[in-house]
Amino acid sequence: MAPEHTDQPFSHGLTARILVADDEPRLLNTLASLLRSRGYDVAEAHGGRKACELIDQQTFDLALLDLRMPEVTGFDVMAHLAIGQPDCGVIVVSGESSFSAVSRALRRGALDYIRKPFDPEELLATVESVIGKKSLLEAHEHIQMRLEKSEALHRYIVNSSPDIVFMLDQDGHFCFVNSKVESLLGYKPAELCGQHFRHILDDRDVTRGTLALKGPNITADNPRTLEVRLKTRGSRRATRHFEITAFPIDPQTWPHSGNTQGGGSGNGATYYGTARDVTERKEAEAFINFQAYHDLLTRLPNRALFKDRLELAITHANRGGQKLAVMFLDLDRFKVINDTLGHAMGDRLLQAVTHRLEKCLRKGDTLSRFGGDEFTLLLPSIHNHEDARQIAKKLIDALRAPFQLGDHEVFVGVSIGIAIFPEAGETMDQLIQNADIAMYHVKGKGKDGYRFYSDSMSIDTANRLNLERDLRQALERDELRVFYQPQVCSTTNRVVGLEALVRWQHPERGLLYPRDFLPLAEETKLIGQLSERVLDQACQDVGRWIQEGHTHLRLAVNLSPIEVEHPRFVETLMQQVKAHNFPAGNLEIEITENVIMNDLEQISQKLRELAALGVRIAIDDFGTGYSSLNYLHRLPIHTLKVDQSFVKAIRSGDDGACIVNAIVAMAHGLKLEIVAEGVETDEQLDYLRSLGCHQVQGFFYGPARPAAEISRTLGSTRAKAASF
Repeated sequence: MAPEHTDQPFSHGLTARILVADDEPRLLNTLASLLRSRGYDVAEAHGGRKACELIDQQTFDLALLDLRMPEVTGFDVMAHLAIGQPDCGVIVVSGESSFSAVSRALRRGALDYIRKPFDPEELLATVESVIGKKSLLEAHEHIQMRLEKSEALHRYIVNSSPDIVFMLDQDGHFCFVNSKVESLLGYKPAELCGQHFRHILDDRDVTRGTLALKGPNITADNPRTLEVRLKTRGSRRATRHFEITAFPIDPQTWPHSGNTQGGGSGNGATYYGTARDVTERKEAEAFINFQAYHDLLTRLPNRALFKDRLELAITHANRGGQKLAVMFLDLDRFKVINDTLGHAMGDRLLQAVTHRLEKCLRKGDTLSRFGGDEFTLLLPSIHNHEDARQIAKKLIDALRAPFQLGDHEVFVGVSIGIAIFPEAGETMDQLIQNADIAMYHVKGKGKDGYRFYSDSMSIDTANRLNLERDLRQALERDELRVFYQPQVCSTTNRVVGLEALVRWQHPERGLLYPRDFLPLAEETKLIGQLSERVLDQACQDVGRWIQEGHTHLRLAVNLSPIEVEHPRFVETLMQQVKAHNFPAGNLEIEITENVIMNDLEQISQKLRELAALGVRIAIDDFGTGYSSLNYLHRLPIHTLKVDQSFVKAIRSGDDGACIVNAIVAMAHGLKLEIVAEGVETDEQLDYLRSLGCHQVQGFFYGPARPAAEISRTLGSTRAKAASF
C-alpha cells in the first residue's frame, strides 16, 4: 500500500506529524504523551519493524528513533526513511553514546541527538527547534542547515570527547588532533600536526601500526581497530596502551571550523578516528594472567606454568636428542620455623630462599614454587649428570648460611631429588614424580643433600608405601614395644638409669629396630604419635619401679628433631609427665647437637624451661656434630653421651682413644656427667673407668630388654653382667 500524502504542505505553525519508535513500551508511551501534550500528531511504533510499516503507510515530518532496537535497528529505520521519505527529519533518542554510533547516525542524516534519560523540556525544545529549522530547509535552505547542525554536533563531540580524536592525511601525517592528547600523552596538539603518527607509536608497534591503515576493506562501516602502545612525551610517564579506531573519509565533505579546540584544521584529511586509553584494562588483564601462572608470594612460576614449560622443553629435547633435568626441592626445617615464628616470618623466609636460589640459575632455567615449601627446577639442554650435580651443589651451598628474620637467625637446608630425561622418565608426570621420589630418599638419609633417581628407588618406594601403611596400623593395633637398656655405674655395677628404646612387633616381619622405621615415621609426620606412645609406656614402667623403691632411677628418652623443634614441645612433654605423676627430676631427655645448633635461640629457651622444672638434659652422640664449647657452657646441659663409634676405637695404640680422653676431660672440667655408649669389652670398660667415666651402657651388660626382664633385674641390689 502506498503511503498517504497530504495535499497541504507542512509549514511552521501547523500540526507536525511525528513518528516515535522505541522497543521499550513505557518510554514509548511517555515520549508520545509528552509530544501530544504540545499538540503534535504522534504515531507510536513499538520497535523498528513496526516503524518501517508505518513509514510505508503514512507520511511524517519528523521521526524520533531509538538506535538499539531488536531485529530492526534505528539505523535500519533511517535507511528505510531515506528511501521512502527522504524529507522526513530524524532525531536520535538513545542511550547509545559511543563516538562511532553518534558519528554514524549523523552521517546517515540525523539532525540532532538526545541521550536517554532525557529532560522533557530539553526534548520539546529540541523537537521545536528541529521542526522550525526543517521549515527553513523546505524553504530552500535544507542542505545548509544540515551541514551547520552536523558541524556543530561534531565540534561538540570532538571537544568533549574523553578520547583522543585525530585526522590523518593520506600519508599518515596528523592534520588535526583534539586537546585531549595533551592530558593523556603530554603533547600539545599544534606540535603534532604535520608529524607522522608513528612519531608517537612505541617502537615495538611501529610496523604493525603503519601497516594497519594500508589494509584492504577499510570502510566507514568497517573501520580499522587495533591496540597499540603510544609514547608519552619525555620519560616522566610510562608508555600507555590505546585502542585505535580509524575511518576513511572524503576530504571534500569534511566540514571544519576554527572554533574546534585542538591543532590543525583538518584540511586534506583522509582518515579520522579515536584513540581510547585502555591502560588500566590492559594492566588488569596482565595482573589476572600473572595470577593464573605465578605464585604471588615469591613471584615465581606456579605449578601450571612450570608444567607448560616442561612440556615444551621435552618436545625440544626429543627433537634435538638432548637431555634435561627436573629437580624437586623440599626445604628442611621450614615447618618448624613457620610454626614457631608465625606465617608472616615463614613468608619472608620463602621470599629470601627464592632470592638465593634464583642467583644460582642459568639463563633459560625455570624455578617454580610447587606449593608450600616445595620448589621445582627445570634445567633444559644439559650435557650430562655433572651439569645437574653442579647446580644442585650450588643450591645447597646457597641455603647453608643462616637467614636473618627480624631478631631471629634461622637455618634451613634443602633436600633435592633429580630426574634426568630421558633415563628417569620420558613424560612430564614421570619426571616430576621420579624427582619427588629421589627427594624423599634424601630425606630418609638425613636431609640437606641431593640424589639422582634410579629404577631401584621405585621398588623402595613401593616398599615404603607398604611400610607406611603398616606403621599407621601398628599405632592403631598397639604393636609398638618399649625396651630398656640399663645405664650402669662402672664402679658399683648398679643400674642408675634406663634408656627407653622403641621396637615394632611387626606381624609378618618380626621384631623391627628403630633404624627400620623411625626415618619413615619422621618423614610421614607419625613420629609425634609414636613418641607419645613410647613416653606414656616408659613413664608407667619406670614410674612403677621408682615407687617400688628405686627412687634415684633415671629415665632417658631420645627425642627426634621434629618433636623438639615444635612450638609446643615443652608444654606437650610436661603434660604427659604430669599425667603419669612421673617425677620430673627423674626424667632425662636426650637430643643431638645438631638440633640445638639448627635454631640455637629457640632451643635454648626450651631447654631452660625444662631445666627449671627439674628435667635433665643430655647431649646424645656427642662428638659427631658441632661440638661447640660455647653452647655447653651457656645451656643447662647435665650429661654428655660419648658416641659408640669413639668407644669402639679404644684399642691399644688406636688414635680414637684420644677423642674419648678429650671428651671425658672436657666433661669433668665443665662438671658434667658422662655416659659412654656401646661398651662391649672388658678392655673398653677398664679404660673408661681409668678416665673417670663412671656411667656406661652397651652390650657388655646386654641388649635392651622388655620391662618384665628389667623388673627381675631391679629386684637385685646390684646389677650383674650375667643378668643381662
